[in-house]
Amino acid sequence: MSSPNGLELAPPPPGLETEYETLFTSDSLAFLHELLSTFDEEVDQVLRLRVSRKAHLDLSGDLPSFLESGTNVRSNTAWRVLPVPPRLQRRHVDIGDLAPCNTKRFLKALQSPAQGIQVDFDDGNCPTYYNQIKGIHNVLKAVHNQFSNVPHISQAPVLMLRPRAWNMIEHNMMVEGKEAPGPLFDFGLLMFHCGKTLFDNKSGPFFYLSKVESFMEARLWNNIFVWTQQKLGLPLGSIKATVLIENVLAAFEMEEILYELRAHSAGLNCGIWDYSASFVNKFGHRKTFLLPDRSKYVNLNKRFLRSYMDLLVQTCHRRGALATGGMAALLLPPDPHSDSYRTVMTSVTQLKLLEIKAGVDGFMVYDLNLIEPMQKLFQLHTEGDNQLQQLCQDITITSDDLLSMPSGGVTLNGLKYNIAVGVLFIDAWLSGKGHFYFRGQVEDSATAEISRSQVWQWIRHQTQLEDDSRLVSRRLVTDLTKEVLMELMSPSHSQRIKQRLQTAADMFLEVVVKRVFPEFITTYLSQDHTFRCYSSTEPADLKRDIHDSKL
Repeated sequence: MSSPNGLELAPPPPGLETEYETLFTSDSLAFLHELLSTFDEEVDQVLRLRVSRKAHLDLSGDLPSFLESGTNVRSNTAWRVLPVPPRLQRRHVDIGDLAPCNTKRFLKALQSPAQGIQVDFDDGNCPTYYNQIKGIHNVLKAVHNQFSNVPHISQAPVLMLRPRAWNMIEHNMMVEGKEAPGPLFDFGLLMFHCGKTLFDNKSGPFFYLSKVESFMEARLWNNIFVWTQQKLGLPLGSIKATVLIENVLAAFEMEEILYELRAHSAGLNCGIWDYSASFVNKFGHRKTFLLPDRSKYVNLNKRFLRSYMDLLVQTCHRRGALATGGMAALLLPPDPHSDSYRTVMTSVTQLKLLEIKAGVDGFMVYDLNLIEPMQKLFQLHTEGDNQLQQLCQDITITSDDLLSMPSGGVTLNGLKYNIAVGVLFIDAWLSGKGHFYFRGQVEDSATAEISRSQVWQWIRHQTQLEDDSRLVSRRLVTDLTKEVLMELMSPSHSQRIKQRLQTAADMFLEVVVKRVFPEFITTYLSQDHTFRCYSSTEPADLKRDIHDSKL
C-alpha cells in the first residue's frame, strides 16, 4: 500500500491489520484522496452556512419559514423524483441502529426476514477507528458473499448504508493537511469496495443521509453522487439516498431537498428525537421554545410532531418519493406469554399503526422479533408495496403548525431519566459502543441528544419541577446525577466500570452547563480528549448484555 502525496493515514488498530490492508489499498486511497480534495471547499461552505444561519436566527430573533427562493420548486407540480429500483419499492420494516462492527448482530440481521437493514455508522455506532474499519470491512464481506450461512446479497435484506453526518470528523486520516470529513471517509470506502457489486446485483448502492439541514447540503450530496458514479463507471442515478429530516430547519425545505436529489432520491425519513432536540439546538435560549418533559408530554400526537410527519408524507408522495417513519426502540421481554410482553407489543403496535395511518411506506424496529409482527401489521392495514397513492391532499401545514411547542412541565422522574440516558450514552461511547439498553428499550445518540438538550434548556431557564416546585439548577442536576450514579452502579461492577461511569457523569455535567449550547453531543465527545484517549488505547468492547442472544 502506498499513500498518495497529501494523504496521511494512521496505522491499523490492534487486531485489524488484515481488514486494514484490505480496505486501504493504493487504489482506494487514491480514490479517497481525490474525493476529499474535490469536495473539501464545498463541505466547508455548507458547514459555514449552518453557522451563519444560526447566527442570523439568534441576532434577528426571526423564525424559519418556507423559502421564498423555493417558491418555483414548490409551485411546479410537474417534477417527480426518479422511480426507485424494485428492491426499494416494498420496505415495510427495516432493522434500525445496526452498527456493523457488531458482527454477530449484523449476521443475524442478514439472516432475518426484514426487508432492509439500516447499516449504521452514525447514531447507533461509536465511531472509533476500530469500529469504522471493522464495520466497513463487514459490509464488504456481506456484499461480496464472504459470510457463510448468509443469503446472497441479492436475496438478503437490502443494505441502507448510513455514513456519519457532516458534523463528524475522521481523526485518523488527513488530506492536504486537514482531518477528513467522517461522512466522506465512510461513503468513499463503501462505494469504492461495494458500489459496483451492489449495482450489478440490483441491490444498491443505497444510503441514508443523516442530519441534513438545508437544500444546499442535499445539493452537495447530489454533486458527490454524480462525481462518484462517473469515477466508478456507474450510470447516473445508480445511487439512491433517503434523507433523514432530523432538523427543524430542514422541515421547511423538504421539497427543495427532494428536488436537489431527484435523480438519486429514495425519499425522506422522520426521526422524532433528533428532530425535537433540534428545537433546543436552534431556539433553546428562547423561553417560548421551552420543550416540556419528553417522557410525559412529547409524542407523535403533539401538533408540532404530527404536522412534521404529515408534511413529510404529503411532500414525498406528491413527488413520487417514499416516506419512512422512525424506529421502534422498545424491546420485547423474553417470555411471549407474559403480561409485559403483551404490553410492549401493544405499545409498539399502537405507535406504528399511527404512522401507517399517516401514510408512511415503512419504518424501523430494533428488536428482530418485532419484524414479522410489524410486517403483518402493514399487510393488514395497507395494500400493495407502498402507500404512494395516499397523497394527503386535504392536509395543509403552516409554519405555526411546525413551530407549535407542546404544553407541559418538567417532572423529577423525567429529569432523572434524561440524566441517566445522557450519562449511560457517554459511558457507552467510552466503552466503544454507540447504543445501550435501558429500561426495556434501546437508547442511542438520538435519545442522548434530546436528553442532554432538555437538561441544558431546563437549567438555562431555571424551570420549576411539577413535583415539588424546586427549580432546575446546576446544583440540583449535580445532586441528582450523584443519585442516578448510585442507582446505576452495582456492587458487582469492577472498579474500572465504576470509574468509567464516574467519568461519564463528569462529562455529562460539563455538557449541560455550557454557556453556549454544544450543537451535537457526538461532535463534543469525538473531539474530547478523554474520549479520544479511551478510544485510542482500547479496542471496542463489543460484549453485549443479556438481550444480545435474542436481538
